[in-house]
Amino acid sequence: MGTKNRRINSRRRVSRIGSYAIASSIKDPTCVSCTTFNILAPIYKRISHKDPSYRESDVKDYWLNRNKRILDWLLYERASIICLQEFWVGNEELVSIYDKRLGNAGYNSFKLARTNNRGDGLLTAVHKDYFRTISHRELLFNDFGDRVAQLLHVELIVPFSQYRNNNTRHEILIVNTHLLFPHNSSLCLERLRQVYRILQYVESYQKENNLNPLPILLCGDWNGSKKGHVYKFLRAQGFISSYDAAHLYTDTDAQKWVSHRNHRGNICGVDFIWLLNPNRYMKLLKTSWSEALSGMLKHQLRRALVTEDDAFAFLKANSHGHYITYSGFYEALCQKRIWNACSDQIDEVRGKVLDDVINKTEQTIGFSVKNAVLFPTEVEKGKWPEDYSLSDHARLTVVFSPVRMPCFRLTSS
Repeated sequence: MGTKNRRINSRRRVSRIGSYAIASSIKDPTCVSCTTFNILAPIYKRISHKDPSYRESDVKDYWLNRNKRILDWLLYERASIICLQEFWVGNEELVSIYDKRLGNAGYNSFKLARTNNRGDGLLTAVHKDYFRTISHRELLFNDFGDRVAQLLHVELIVPFSQYRNNNTRHEILIVNTHLLFPHNSSLCLERLRQVYRILQYVESYQKENNLNPLPILLCGDWNGSKKGHVYKFLRAQGFISSYDAAHLYTDTDAQKWVSHRNHRGNICGVDFIWLLNPNRYMKLLKTSWSEALSGMLKHQLRRALVTEDDAFAFLKANSHGHYITYSGFYEALCQKRIWNACSDQIDEVRGKVLDDVINKTEQTIGFSVKNAVLFPTEVEKGKWPEDYSLSDHARLTVVFSPVRMPCFRLTSS
Protein backbone atom coordinates (compact mmCIF):
# COMPACT_ATOMS: atom_id res chain seq x y z
CA MET A 1 0.00 0.00 0.00
CA GLY A 2 2.87 2.35 0.89
CA THR A 3 4.53 1.76 -2.49
CA LYS A 4 1.28 2.53 -4.31
CA ASN A 5 0.80 5.80 -2.38
CA ARG A 6 4.38 6.84 -3.08
CA ARG A 7 3.81 6.21 -6.79
CA ILE A 8 0.61 8.29 -6.82
CA ASN A 9 2.29 11.14 -4.90
CA SER A 10 5.24 11.06 -7.31
CA ARG A 11 2.91 11.36 -10.28
CA ARG A 12 1.17 14.35 -8.67
CA ARG A 13 4.51 15.98 -7.99
CA VAL A 14 5.61 15.54 -11.61
CA SER A 15 2.28 16.95 -12.79
CA ARG A 16 2.68 20.04 -10.60
CA ILE A 17 6.19 20.81 -11.77
CA GLY A 18 5.65 19.79 -15.39
CA SER A 19 4.64 23.30 -16.43
CA TYR A 20 7.94 24.62 -15.13
CA ALA A 21 10.08 22.08 -16.99
CA ILE A 22 11.66 24.59 -19.34
CA ALA A 23 12.05 27.27 -16.68
CA SER A 24 13.93 24.84 -14.46
CA SER A 25 16.14 23.91 -17.40
CA ILE A 26 17.13 27.54 -17.94
CA LYS A 27 17.80 28.08 -14.24
CA ASP A 28 19.84 24.88 -13.96
CA PRO A 29 22.77 25.23 -16.36
CA THR A 30 23.62 21.53 -16.05
CA CYS A 31 20.40 20.41 -17.79
CA VAL A 32 19.58 20.07 -21.47
CA SER A 33 16.10 20.16 -22.96
CA CYS A 34 14.64 18.77 -26.15
CA THR A 35 11.44 19.72 -28.00
CA THR A 36 9.80 17.67 -30.73
CA PHE A 37 6.89 19.16 -32.65
CA ASN A 38 5.04 18.26 -35.84
CA ILE A 39 4.05 21.76 -36.94
CA LEU A 40 1.58 20.67 -39.67
CA ALA A 41 2.83 21.88 -43.04
CA PRO A 42 0.52 24.49 -44.60
CA ILE A 43 0.28 22.34 -47.74
CA TYR A 44 -1.54 19.72 -45.63
CA LYS A 45 -3.65 21.95 -43.38
CA ARG A 46 -7.25 22.03 -44.65
CA ILE A 47 -9.15 25.25 -43.99
CA SER A 48 -12.46 24.30 -45.58
CA HIS A 49 -14.59 21.22 -44.94
CA LYS A 50 -16.51 21.89 -48.13
CA ASP A 51 -13.39 22.09 -50.30
CA PRO A 52 -10.63 19.67 -49.12
CA SER A 53 -8.26 21.01 -51.79
CA TYR A 54 -8.32 24.48 -50.20
CA ARG A 55 -5.24 24.54 -47.99
CA GLU A 56 -3.59 27.01 -45.64
CA SER A 57 -0.71 27.33 -48.12
CA ASP A 58 -3.17 29.19 -50.41
CA VAL A 59 -3.50 32.07 -47.91
CA LYS A 60 -0.20 33.65 -46.91
CA ASP A 61 -1.56 35.53 -43.88
CA TYR A 62 -2.80 32.25 -42.40
CA TRP A 63 0.39 30.21 -42.67
CA LEU A 64 2.64 33.15 -41.87
CA ASN A 65 0.81 34.11 -38.67
CA ARG A 66 0.58 30.51 -37.44
CA ASN A 67 4.26 29.86 -38.02
CA LYS A 68 5.23 33.11 -36.30
CA ARG A 69 3.28 31.93 -33.26
CA ILE A 70 5.05 28.57 -33.45
CA LEU A 71 8.43 30.32 -33.50
CA ASP A 72 7.39 32.58 -30.62
CA TRP A 73 6.66 29.52 -28.49
CA LEU A 74 9.83 27.71 -29.48
CA LEU A 75 12.03 30.70 -28.72
CA TYR A 76 10.19 31.42 -25.48
CA GLU A 77 10.92 27.88 -24.30
CA ARG A 78 14.45 27.97 -25.77
CA ALA A 79 15.02 24.21 -25.67
CA SER A 80 18.61 23.09 -26.24
CA ILE A 81 17.44 20.81 -29.06
CA ILE A 82 14.49 21.48 -31.40
CA CYS A 83 13.17 18.77 -33.74
CA LEU A 84 10.40 19.76 -36.15
CA GLN A 85 8.44 17.58 -38.55
CA GLU A 86 6.29 18.68 -41.51
CA PHE A 87 8.49 21.72 -41.90
CA TRP A 88 7.57 23.45 -45.17
CA VAL A 89 10.98 23.30 -46.83
CA GLY A 90 9.43 24.05 -50.21
CA ASN A 91 8.63 27.65 -49.28
CA GLU A 92 11.75 29.83 -49.40
CA GLU A 93 10.16 32.69 -47.46
CA LEU A 94 9.18 30.47 -44.56
CA VAL A 95 12.58 28.76 -44.54
CA SER A 96 14.25 32.18 -44.43
CA ILE A 97 12.11 33.26 -41.46
CA TYR A 98 13.05 30.16 -39.45
CA ASP A 99 16.72 30.44 -40.41
CA LYS A 100 16.88 34.08 -39.34
CA ARG A 101 15.00 33.80 -36.06
CA LEU A 102 16.64 30.55 -34.97
CA GLY A 103 20.05 31.86 -36.00
CA ASN A 104 19.60 35.11 -34.10
CA ALA A 105 18.58 33.07 -31.03
CA GLY A 106 21.83 31.10 -31.13
CA TYR A 107 20.83 27.91 -32.95
CA ASN A 108 22.56 25.94 -35.66
CA SER A 109 19.80 24.46 -37.81
CA PHE A 110 19.75 21.63 -40.35
CA LYS A 111 16.95 20.93 -42.82
CA LEU A 112 16.09 17.87 -44.87
CA ALA A 113 13.34 17.62 -47.49
CA ARG A 114 11.36 14.47 -48.11
CA THR A 115 12.17 12.76 -51.39
CA ASN A 116 10.17 13.21 -54.59
CA ASN A 117 9.48 16.91 -53.90
CA ARG A 118 6.80 16.28 -51.31
CA GLY A 119 7.22 19.87 -50.09
CA ASP A 120 7.73 19.21 -46.39
CA GLY A 121 10.54 17.72 -44.38
CA LEU A 122 12.49 17.95 -41.15
CA LEU A 123 14.29 20.71 -39.26
CA THR A 124 16.67 20.02 -36.39
CA ALA A 125 18.27 22.86 -34.43
CA VAL A 126 20.81 22.69 -31.62
CA HIS A 127 21.80 25.63 -29.45
CA LYS A 128 25.41 26.81 -29.67
CA ASP A 129 25.56 27.37 -25.91
CA TYR A 130 25.07 23.66 -25.31
CA PHE A 131 26.42 21.73 -28.29
CA ARG A 132 29.16 21.63 -30.87
CA THR A 133 28.06 19.79 -33.99
CA ILE A 134 30.50 17.04 -34.96
CA SER A 135 28.56 15.61 -37.89
CA HIS A 136 25.20 15.81 -39.64
CA ARG A 137 23.98 12.88 -41.73
CA GLU A 138 20.88 12.40 -43.89
CA LEU A 139 19.00 9.13 -44.25
CA LEU A 140 16.70 8.79 -47.28
CA PHE A 141 14.43 5.77 -47.08
CA ASN A 142 13.46 6.06 -50.76
CA ASP A 143 10.24 4.20 -50.01
CA PHE A 144 6.71 4.87 -51.22
CA GLY A 145 6.16 7.18 -48.26
CA ASP A 146 9.22 9.28 -49.19
CA ARG A 147 10.29 9.39 -45.56
CA VAL A 148 13.63 10.66 -44.30
CA ALA A 149 15.60 10.99 -41.07
CA GLN A 150 18.36 13.23 -39.74
CA LEU A 151 21.27 12.14 -37.56
CA LEU A 152 23.28 14.69 -35.57
CA HIS A 153 26.41 13.77 -33.67
CA VAL A 154 27.08 16.53 -31.13
CA GLU A 155 29.44 17.24 -28.27
CA LEU A 156 28.26 18.76 -25.00
CA ILE A 157 30.17 21.93 -24.16
CA VAL A 158 30.21 24.40 -21.26
CA PRO A 159 28.48 24.31 -18.75
CA PHE A 160 29.13 20.57 -18.69
CA SER A 161 32.84 20.92 -17.98
CA GLN A 162 32.41 19.32 -14.55
CA TYR A 163 31.76 16.02 -16.34
CA ARG A 164 34.93 16.27 -18.40
CA ASN A 165 37.97 14.14 -17.74
CA ASN A 166 40.23 11.95 -19.80
CA ASN A 167 38.02 8.88 -19.32
CA THR A 168 34.58 10.42 -19.81
CA ARG A 169 32.90 10.85 -23.18
CA HIS A 170 30.56 13.80 -23.59
CA GLU A 171 28.89 13.23 -26.96
CA ILE A 172 25.35 12.26 -27.95
CA LEU A 173 23.49 11.18 -31.10
CA ILE A 174 20.22 12.90 -32.04
CA VAL A 175 17.77 11.51 -34.59
CA ASN A 176 14.76 13.38 -35.99
CA THR A 177 12.21 11.54 -38.13
CA HIS A 178 8.57 11.27 -39.19
CA LEU A 179 7.32 7.76 -39.87
CA LEU A 180 4.74 6.63 -42.39
CA PHE A 181 1.08 6.95 -41.37
CA PRO A 182 -0.55 3.49 -41.00
CA HIS A 183 -3.39 3.95 -43.48
CA ASN A 184 -4.01 0.20 -43.26
CA SER A 185 -2.58 -2.81 -41.45
CA SER A 186 -0.37 -3.79 -44.40
CA LEU A 187 1.80 -0.71 -43.68
CA CYS A 188 2.71 -1.87 -40.17
CA LEU A 189 5.65 -3.85 -41.50
CA GLU A 190 6.87 -0.89 -43.56
CA ARG A 191 6.84 1.36 -40.48
CA LEU A 192 8.71 -1.26 -38.49
CA ARG A 193 11.26 -1.53 -41.28
CA GLN A 194 11.73 2.26 -41.25
CA VAL A 195 12.65 2.15 -37.56
CA TYR A 196 14.93 -0.82 -38.19
CA ARG A 197 16.73 1.13 -40.91
CA ILE A 198 17.20 4.11 -38.58
CA LEU A 199 18.78 1.96 -35.87
CA GLN A 200 20.83 0.12 -38.47
CA TYR A 201 22.11 3.46 -39.76
CA VAL A 202 22.95 4.66 -36.25
CA GLU A 203 24.76 1.41 -35.54
CA SER A 204 26.74 1.68 -38.79
CA TYR A 205 27.68 5.28 -38.01
CA GLN A 206 29.00 4.26 -34.60
CA LYS A 207 31.08 1.44 -36.09
CA GLU A 208 32.31 3.64 -38.94
CA ASN A 209 33.60 6.21 -36.45
CA ASN A 210 34.80 3.64 -33.91
CA LEU A 211 32.45 4.98 -31.23
CA ASN A 212 31.59 3.32 -27.99
CA PRO A 213 27.85 3.43 -27.17
CA LEU A 214 26.66 7.02 -26.74
CA PRO A 215 23.35 8.38 -25.44
CA ILE A 216 20.82 8.36 -28.29
CA LEU A 217 17.75 10.58 -28.56
CA LEU A 218 15.17 9.51 -31.13
CA CYS A 219 12.74 12.38 -31.66
CA GLY A 220 9.75 12.86 -33.86
CA ASP A 221 6.30 11.87 -35.00
CA TRP A 222 6.20 8.08 -34.93
CA ASN A 223 2.61 7.82 -36.19
CA GLY A 224 1.96 4.96 -33.79
CA SER A 225 0.91 4.60 -30.16
CA LYS A 226 2.24 2.60 -27.21
CA LYS A 227 0.13 -0.33 -28.37
CA GLY A 228 2.00 -0.67 -31.66
CA HIS A 229 4.89 -2.82 -32.82
CA VAL A 230 7.25 0.13 -33.28
CA TYR A 231 6.88 0.99 -29.59
CA LYS A 232 7.52 -2.61 -28.56
CA PHE A 233 10.50 -2.89 -30.90
CA LEU A 234 12.19 0.21 -29.47
CA ARG A 235 11.51 -0.93 -25.92
CA ALA A 236 13.17 -4.24 -26.80
CA GLN A 237 16.23 -2.24 -27.85
CA GLY A 238 16.47 -0.65 -24.41
CA PHE A 239 14.94 2.73 -25.29
CA ILE A 240 12.62 4.46 -22.85
CA SER A 241 9.83 6.90 -23.67
CA SER A 242 11.07 9.97 -21.82
CA TYR A 243 7.60 11.44 -21.26
CA ASP A 244 6.35 8.19 -19.77
CA ALA A 245 9.48 7.88 -17.64
CA ALA A 246 9.01 11.39 -16.24
CA HIS A 247 5.41 10.65 -15.30
CA LEU A 248 6.12 7.11 -14.06
CA TYR A 249 3.78 5.57 -16.64
CA THR A 250 4.21 1.92 -17.58
CA ASP A 251 4.09 0.32 -21.01
CA THR A 252 0.44 -0.58 -20.43
CA ASP A 253 -0.59 3.01 -19.60
CA ALA A 254 -1.58 3.68 -23.20
CA GLN A 255 -4.49 6.09 -22.63
CA LYS A 256 -2.95 8.50 -20.12
CA TRP A 257 -1.93 11.11 -22.69
CA VAL A 258 -2.42 12.03 -26.34
CA SER A 259 -0.42 14.19 -28.73
CA HIS A 260 -2.28 14.11 -32.05
CA ARG A 261 -5.72 14.41 -33.55
CA ASN A 262 -5.48 12.83 -36.99
CA HIS A 263 -7.45 13.51 -40.17
CA ARG A 264 -9.96 10.87 -39.13
CA GLY A 265 -10.73 12.73 -35.89
CA ASN A 266 -9.06 10.12 -33.69
CA ILE A 267 -6.80 11.20 -30.83
CA CYS A 268 -3.74 9.22 -29.83
CA GLY A 269 -0.23 9.54 -28.44
CA VAL A 270 2.27 9.35 -31.31
CA ASP A 271 5.00 11.91 -30.55
CA PHE A 272 7.97 10.57 -28.61
CA ILE A 273 11.44 11.49 -27.46
CA TRP A 274 13.11 8.14 -26.98
CA LEU A 275 16.24 7.85 -24.83
CA LEU A 276 18.81 5.07 -24.95
CA ASN A 277 21.58 5.41 -22.38
CA PRO A 278 24.99 3.78 -22.94
CA ASN A 279 24.39 1.31 -20.12
CA ARG A 280 21.06 0.21 -21.65
CA TYR A 281 22.28 -1.22 -24.95
CA MET A 282 20.45 -4.51 -24.52
CA LYS A 283 19.74 -6.67 -27.54
CA LEU A 284 21.38 -7.24 -30.87
CA LEU A 285 19.59 -5.34 -33.61
CA LYS A 286 18.91 -8.40 -35.78
CA THR A 287 17.71 -10.44 -32.81
CA SER A 288 15.10 -7.95 -31.61
CA TRP A 289 14.05 -7.24 -35.22
CA SER A 290 13.28 -10.95 -35.56
CA GLU A 291 11.23 -10.89 -32.36
CA ALA A 292 9.28 -7.81 -33.44
CA LEU A 293 8.68 -9.26 -36.89
CA SER A 294 7.49 -12.56 -35.44
CA GLY A 295 5.10 -10.80 -33.06
CA MET A 296 3.66 -8.67 -35.83
CA LEU A 297 3.10 -11.64 -38.16
CA LYS A 298 1.29 -13.52 -35.39
CA HIS A 299 -0.92 -10.49 -34.77
CA GLN A 300 -1.77 -10.09 -38.46
CA LEU A 301 -2.53 -13.80 -38.88
CA ARG A 302 -4.87 -13.73 -35.88
CA ARG A 303 -6.74 -10.85 -37.49
CA ALA A 304 -6.96 -12.56 -40.89
CA LEU A 305 -7.70 -16.11 -39.73
CA VAL A 306 -9.93 -17.44 -36.99
CA THR A 307 -8.24 -20.60 -35.67
CA GLU A 308 -4.78 -22.19 -35.61
CA ASP A 309 -6.06 -24.88 -38.02
CA ASP A 310 -7.14 -22.16 -40.45
CA ALA A 311 -3.73 -20.50 -40.17
CA PHE A 312 -1.88 -23.77 -40.79
CA ALA A 313 -4.02 -24.64 -43.80
CA PHE A 314 -3.53 -21.16 -45.19
CA LEU A 315 0.26 -21.13 -44.73
CA LYS A 316 0.55 -24.71 -45.97
CA ALA A 317 -0.58 -23.41 -49.37
CA ASN A 318 -0.03 -26.05 -52.08
CA SER A 319 2.20 -28.31 -50.01
CA HIS A 320 1.08 -31.95 -50.25
CA GLY A 321 2.57 -32.94 -46.90
CA HIS A 322 1.78 -31.93 -43.34
CA TYR A 323 4.31 -29.10 -43.36
CA ILE A 324 4.84 -25.48 -44.43
CA THR A 325 7.42 -24.58 -47.06
CA TYR A 326 9.24 -21.25 -47.12
CA SER A 327 7.90 -20.40 -50.58
CA GLY A 328 4.36 -21.28 -49.56
CA PHE A 329 4.71 -19.24 -46.40
CA TYR A 330 5.91 -16.20 -48.34
CA GLU A 331 3.23 -16.48 -51.05
CA ALA A 332 0.49 -16.83 -48.44
CA LEU A 333 1.59 -13.71 -46.61
CA CYS A 334 1.71 -11.78 -49.88
CA GLN A 335 -1.86 -12.83 -50.64
CA LYS A 336 -3.03 -11.36 -47.35
CA ARG A 337 -0.84 -8.26 -47.87
CA ILE A 338 0.84 -9.10 -44.56
CA TRP A 339 4.17 -9.31 -46.27
CA ASN A 340 4.98 -7.07 -49.20
CA ALA A 341 8.16 -7.35 -51.21
CA CYS A 342 10.29 -8.14 -48.18
CA SER A 343 11.83 -11.52 -48.99
CA ASP A 344 15.31 -10.01 -48.93
CA GLN A 345 14.67 -8.84 -45.37
CA ILE A 346 13.69 -12.40 -44.37
CA ASP A 347 16.79 -13.84 -46.01
CA GLU A 348 18.97 -11.31 -44.22
CA VAL A 349 17.49 -11.99 -40.79
CA ARG A 350 16.88 -15.73 -41.11
CA GLY A 351 19.61 -17.76 -39.48
CA LYS A 352 21.75 -14.76 -38.57
CA VAL A 353 22.48 -14.00 -34.93
CA LEU A 354 25.64 -12.08 -34.11
CA ASP A 355 27.77 -13.47 -31.31
CA ASP A 356 28.64 -10.26 -29.48
CA VAL A 357 30.70 -9.92 -26.37
CA ILE A 358 30.12 -7.01 -24.02
CA ASN A 359 33.30 -5.59 -22.51
CA LYS A 360 33.36 -2.75 -20.02
CA THR A 361 35.57 0.05 -21.31
CA GLU A 362 35.22 3.56 -19.88
CA GLN A 363 33.00 6.20 -18.31
CA THR A 364 30.58 8.21 -20.40
CA ILE A 365 27.75 10.69 -20.04
CA GLY A 366 24.17 9.48 -19.91
CA PHE A 367 20.91 11.22 -19.07
CA SER A 368 18.21 10.95 -16.49
CA VAL A 369 14.76 12.31 -17.30
CA LYS A 370 14.09 15.27 -15.03
CA ASN A 371 10.84 16.69 -16.42
CA ALA A 372 8.53 16.34 -19.40
CA VAL A 373 5.58 18.41 -20.51
CA LEU A 374 3.07 18.37 -23.37
CA PHE A 375 1.33 21.49 -24.66
CA PRO A 376 -1.56 22.15 -24.72
CA THR A 377 -1.87 20.85 -21.17
CA GLU A 378 -5.25 19.17 -21.79
CA VAL A 379 -3.55 16.43 -23.82
CA GLU A 380 -1.71 15.29 -20.70
CA LYS A 381 -5.10 14.11 -19.44
CA GLY A 382 -6.02 12.38 -22.70
CA LYS A 383 -8.21 15.20 -24.05
CA TRP A 384 -7.90 17.36 -27.16
CA PRO A 385 -8.90 21.06 -26.78
CA GLU A 386 -11.16 22.33 -29.54
CA ASP A 387 -9.66 25.84 -29.41
CA TYR A 388 -6.10 24.65 -30.13
CA SER A 389 -5.05 25.77 -33.62
CA LEU A 390 -1.24 25.79 -33.57
CA SER A 391 -1.06 22.32 -35.13
CA ASP A 392 -2.79 18.96 -35.14
CA HIS A 393 0.00 17.74 -32.86
CA ALA A 394 0.96 18.70 -29.34
CA ARG A 395 4.42 20.01 -28.54
CA LEU A 396 6.54 17.70 -26.36
CA THR A 397 9.47 19.04 -24.34
CA VAL A 398 11.70 16.97 -22.07
CA VAL A 399 14.41 18.12 -19.67
CA PHE A 400 17.38 15.82 -19.14
CA SER A 401 20.01 15.87 -16.44
CA PRO A 402 23.47 14.53 -17.38
CA VAL A 403 24.81 11.68 -15.25
CA ARG A 404 28.10 9.79 -15.40
CA MET A 405 27.78 6.07 -16.08
CA PRO A 406 29.87 3.10 -17.26
CA CYS A 407 30.13 2.61 -21.01
CA PHE A 408 30.01 -0.81 -22.65
CA ARG A 409 31.43 -1.62 -26.04
CA LEU A 410 29.78 -4.17 -28.35
CA THR A 411 32.37 -6.07 -30.34
CA SER A 412 31.43 -8.59 -33.03
CA SER A 413 33.35 -11.83 -32.99
